[in-house]
Amino acid sequence: MKNTGNCNIKSKKNVSYKALGTLGEAVSSGLQSENVKISGKKTGNKPSSLPFHDRLYRPSLHFTPDKGFMNDPNGLVYDGRYFHLYYQYDPIAPFAGNVHWGHAVSTDLYHWQDKPIAVNQTQDGQAFSGSAVNDSQNHSGLFPHKDNGGLVAIFTRSTEMKQSQYVAYSCDGGEHFSDYVNNPVLDVGSTSFRDPKVFWHAPSQKWVMVVSHARAHKLSFYGSYDLLSWMHLSDFGPDGVFAVDYECPGLAEIRVEGGKSGETRWVLFLSVNPGAALGGSSTEYFIGHFDGERFIPEDRQVRMTDFAKECYALQTYNDMPGGDAVYLAWMSNWQYTEEVPTETWRGAMTLPRQMVLKHDEYGELRLVQTPYGLEALRQPSVLFDLPYFTSGEKAEVSLPPNQPFELVMDVSLEDIPETHIRDNRWCPPRFSLTFANQKGEEFSIGVDAIYNQLWLDRSKLRGFDNPFFTGQFSASLPQDARDFQLQIILDGSTLEIYANGGTVVGTALVYPDSPLETVTFRTEFLSARVTHAALYPLKKTMERITLE
Repeated sequence: MKNTGNCNIKSKKNVSYKALGTLGEAVSSGLQSENVKISGKKTGNKPSSLPFHDRLYRPSLHFTPDKGFMNDPNGLVYDGRYFHLYYQYDPIAPFAGNVHWGHAVSTDLYHWQDKPIAVNQTQDGQAFSGSAVNDSQNHSGLFPHKDNGGLVAIFTRSTEMKQSQYVAYSCDGGEHFSDYVNNPVLDVGSTSFRDPKVFWHAPSQKWVMVVSHARAHKLSFYGSYDLLSWMHLSDFGPDGVFAVDYECPGLAEIRVEGGKSGETRWVLFLSVNPGAALGGSSTEYFIGHFDGERFIPEDRQVRMTDFAKECYALQTYNDMPGGDAVYLAWMSNWQYTEEVPTETWRGAMTLPRQMVLKHDEYGELRLVQTPYGLEALRQPSVLFDLPYFTSGEKAEVSLPPNQPFELVMDVSLEDIPETHIRDNRWCPPRFSLTFANQKGEEFSIGVDAIYNQLWLDRSKLRGFDNPFFTGQFSASLPQDARDFQLQIILDGSTLEIYANGGTVVGTALVYPDSPLETVTFRTEFLSARVTHAALYPLKKTMERITLE
């Protein structure tokens, strides 16, 4: 009998590992202690009982776990009704370990409803990263009496001795998964073989998996017609940034904006850790072609998705409406993620981001990223008037108190002097925005007109002190250009910066010791014309306790 586990035959139960202890067993079985709530909208803690900084740093839009520790997004799939977000989750403590798959669903990628743990740690290992697909044609044979199939998860079971690929299937719309009885479906006898990304490749009419040989610095492509039997297709690498581990690969077909009608490229994503240029973990990408068996890059350029330090383990949604390429990523860095200044929860996801490819000023294709559907959350904009700034002028605007917001602006830089040395002193022409509070804390975002560099400086915030928590970042803007656009989203401790329509993106965590209250616009040694500016308070979408 080909498939001995399905929705009508008793299969291997997905039970908790006994070593987890009382709380782990309670969580996996659906039981909850008085102060722990894994699913549902309410939390077991009252606002007054949560530490101040846990509320100050908690986002209102970005997904965070109610309690415990969260890292990589997993199993991103749209089932025709809900967007599913599975994620690496330790429900026991705000530290990495005891890895389960947490779960939430949404109809818009912003209003998330918590669900019970979907895939447990078992005696076969922890439930490491992987994918979920909608097996609507029942290629797997795991849904013999369901007309529209069901969700199948393909993920890594990890022990100290081995990492191998497992299949689990859900008979209740993705809320609970049962392990396939003939697991593992792919095992190469390695301790560093993980993080499968699986998707349907229509031209070749098969499922494709890209999976990482982490310490060998190599990715492998596999194909399958039933999600259970996999054949090796090709390999990629070593290539790109050299690091200790290659992790969380992804492959997506992405539209070329401004190109020929229907023009696309395949983009291969690869997360590296540790060893990223800025330290710790980051994500790079390669642009090329995929024929159903092998990925061929167009060049050997190393391109990073982000100019800051907290965007990792990017995963795109399967079956996204309209065929859009939309992803979530983990907003943290393995250098300090278990030390960030919260006590009851750790980990956040980025906002959903849509991706296209565009040709830059040099004719090279590059990734363009923008928030997906954020406009629907805008409230009436805060009214303020930004003057024409001459050198040394500034304007201060109050921020919405304890509320996420989006700041968008178009700026033209003018009257830039030909020389930047005065009285034997360097006088850089700059435009900046400084977010501050009355206690002297601040972070700034700005543009230097000499080198056309965008910067982020978070070093003057006092909420988190760690030797690896880099304070300053920069990215290049088009040379000799005097116009730029900024879109800034600040939500609790999460900061997202999109410059020039998303051609430059920075993802960062910010930890002021007290709430930020104002933003000050300032010019130095140049003039600036703000042709458009709007500050939108954003609706809260997460049922989480934040600072009121």
